Amino acid sequence: MNDNSPDFTSLGLAAPLLAAIAEAGYTRPTPIQIQAIPEVLAGGDLLAAAQTGTGKTAAFTLPILHVLAGNPIHPHPPGRPRCLILAPTRELAAQVAESVRTYGQHLPLAAMVMFGGVSINPQITALKKRVDLLVATPGRLLDHARQGSIDLSGVEILVLDEADRMLDMGFIQDIRKILALLPKKRQNLLFSATFSDEIRTLANGLLVDPARVEVAPRNTAAEKVEQCVYVVGQKQKRELLAWLIHERQWFQALVFTRTKHGANKLAEYLCRHDIEAAAIHGNKSQSARTRALAQFKDGALPVLVATDIAARGLDIEQLPQVVNFELPNVSEDYVHRIGRTGRAGAAGHAISLVAPEELKLLAAIERLMRRKIARAEAEGFTPSASAETAYDNDLRREPPPRRPRPARQSVAPSRDGHAPAAARRAGTRSANRHDSAPRHDNGGNIRGNTRANTADATNTRRAAPRAALFSGKR
Repeated sequence: MNDNSPDFTSLGLAAPLLAAIAEAGYTRPTPIQIQAIPEVLAGGDLLAAAQTGTGKTAAFTLPILHVLAGNPIHPHPPGRPRCLILAPTRELAAQVAESVRTYGQHLPLAAMVMFGGVSINPQITALKKRVDLLVATPGRLLDHARQGSIDLSGVEILVLDEADRMLDMGFIQDIRKILALLPKKRQNLLFSATFSDEIRTLANGLLVDPARVEVAPRNTAAEKVEQCVYVVGQKQKRELLAWLIHERQWFQALVFTRTKHGANKLAEYLCRHDIEAAAIHGNKSQSARTRALAQFKDGALPVLVATDIAARGLDIEQLPQVVNFELPNVSEDYVHRIGRTGRAGAAGHAISLVAPEELKLLAAIERLMRRKIARAEAEGFTPSASAETAYDNDLRREPPPRRPRPARQSVAPSRDGHAPAAARRAGTRSANRHDSAPRHDNGGNIRGNTRANTADATNTRRAAPRAALFSGKR
């Protein structure tokens, strides 16, 4: 960043926040922070877009902490947050909460994070105390609302983080239910990796005369990501991937597949061919996902295979390779996938293995990005004669049976006396993404968090068009 760019002292943040920023080793704000922080401090609604890894979490956590600390409420009722930050996945929620703790360490504020996949009882206990700022996933927040363990009538600031991913995961109905529990007078901040048409529709129904911030062109990849495509038959992809890992001596590669079953099969195949690999997705336990990601980050595990939802949550400093074993069905997900590499000014490589039947998906991606991706040849690679037979045999093997889900407990009426909502459909929305709590590049800019545990979520159906379900202003 240019030395003439503003520093944090010029943004009007409180001294305790400046002290926490300095202690974390950050010197200058990133473009999204320079533009967004003054807008949040001004008190109006905001629609902001920035690629992951740009420090957009700090762009809203810093000014929110400033506002809450500068306007204390006494007495503060327990379980009645003043700020609500919604995140699509548990891992992203944990990252945002860590960012809040880092920047708010010198402020007399109480923050809490809640998400599913863990016992609700400790969260209920925590809500019996003061909570200034709450970071939550939509599903678990609604669980608490149904049980009457939380009071959302005091929310002054609402943040939708990774709003586009929430729409992709089918959370629009949950968001509508949550909005109905909030006071009408509040500040709304909508942060997204992209300004898709659905996000603009959502913003039109939620925000009032918002300021708009966009620090990168829509749906563009990081400039320093070198992209290439290998056109190869679907049944030869596994052999080509193993060959590339051995031949190019990749020591750290993140590989994306479309399905959880496919991720498992690919990881098993690589392990059988002397390449240590693990899969992360929504069917894995939280401990297994956390363990695999930790091993991948510290270099003990050279290959991590993930499904699409993990594309938003994985934040690994200087990740050298991202591989699209299969192209995503949604073109924008390609941008999110390859956004895991080439971060904070570092060089990165994005390799796509494209079967002939995927060429239409490739063409859609190239139209979205307004560029043609270079084709590469795997000189020296020759698929084995048994590649197709081995692939077919693996495909016929049934996946292991899933463990039965425990019976869902009945829920009590909400605090306002309304009858409980209908039971949520079977299945949990669990999870991954993204970018958030602090780290810095060589220029001292706040970037995403490299310590946070991340993972994948269950693949959920895409409802279309979800944002259109909103009606009217708040």
